[in-house]
Amino acid sequence: MEKDGIISIAKNTLDIEISELQKLKNRLDDEFVKAVDIIRSAQGKLIIVGIGKSAHVANKIVATLNSTGTPSQFLHASEAIHGDLGVIQKSDVVLCISNSGNSPEIINLLPYLKNYSAALIGMTGNRNSKLSEFSEVILDTHVDTEACPNQLAPTSSTTLQMALGDALAIVLMELNGFKAHDFAKFHPGGSLGKNLLARVSDFLSSQKPQVAETASIRDVIISISGSRHGITVVTREDEIIGVITDGDLRRMLMKGEDLSKITAREIMSQNPKTIEKDALAREALRILKDNNIGQLVVTENGKYFGIIDLHKLLDEGIN
Repeated sequence: MEKDGIISIAKNTLDIEISELQKLKNRLDDEFVKAVDIIRSAQGKLIIVGIGKSAHVANKIVATLNSTGTPSQFLHASEAIHGDLGVIQKSDVVLCISNSGNSPEIINLLPYLKNYSAALIGMTGNRNSKLSEFSEVILDTHVDTEACPNQLAPTSSTTLQMALGDALAIVLMELNGFKAHDFAKFHPGGSLGKNLLARVSDFLSSQKPQVAETASIRDVIISISGSRHGITVVTREDEIIGVITDGDLRRMLMKGEDLSKITAREIMSQNPKTIEKDALAREALRILKDNNIGQLVVTENGKYFGIIDLHKLLDEGIN
C-alpha cells in the first residue's frame, strides 16, 4: 500500500472517532450531572467495573480519578463473582462499564453490584440492556460507527468510554477545588511533582566552600579548588559578605599585583544572589537563569547554608 493510502486510512479512523465524540458531547444531559452528584456525595470510594476492552478503559479511568482527587478502585467483572465483591462497601458507588450492557459476566454481577453499593451507575452503549435496567443513572456511550471497518473491534466505543471518564474526572476535580499542588502530591517522583514540591534543600551540594574575609589568595585558591563548583563564599562570622569565583581569580591574576598582600575581601563580588533553603527549587532555577550564573548561595534564616548548582537542578528535571 502506498503512503497516501496509509495516511488516508488513519485519517478516516480519526474522522469517525471525532464524529462520535462530537455526538457524545451534544447528548450530555442531566444524567451526567446526576452521576457527578452521586460520586461526589458518596461517603466511600468509586468502584469501576469492567470486562474485556472495557476493563482496560476502567483501569485508565481509575488511574485518572485517583490522581485528580477522587479515590477509586478497579474491579474485574469475572473476578468479582469469585470473591472480589468483598471490596465493595455499602458507602461505595459503582460505575459499571459495558458497551453492550449484556455481557454474561456483567448480567450475573448486576444484582450484587446494585445491592452491595450506595448506587450503581451504568456506562453503556445500549439503553435497552440489563445494565441500563439495573442502573440508577445511565451514561450513554452508544456509537453509530466503530472505526473498525468490520464493525467488530471496539474502537469508537472505547474512545467514548475513555473520554467520558476523563470528563467525569475533570468535573470532579474542578468541583473539589483540586489544584496543581494537590496533583503533585500524588506524583512526587515525576517532573511535575518535583517542580511543584521540591525545595532547594533537596538539591543542596554536599560541599560548602567558605573562606573568611581576611583569607589569603592561597586559602581562596585551595577553597575553590576543593569544590567542584568553581566558587567560594566569603563570610564574616556567619554573615555572607561576598563570593569569589574562579573567574574573579583569573581577572585578579591578570592584573599582576603582589599576591602576598591581597585578601579575599579585596577580590570578592559583593551582594551575591542568595535563596533560602526552604524555597522552591524552581525559584532557584529561575534566579540562576535570569542572572546567567551557575551557582546560587543558599541561606538559612539569612546565614550561609550551602550551594545549589544549575546543572544539578536541570539534571533532576527542574524547569
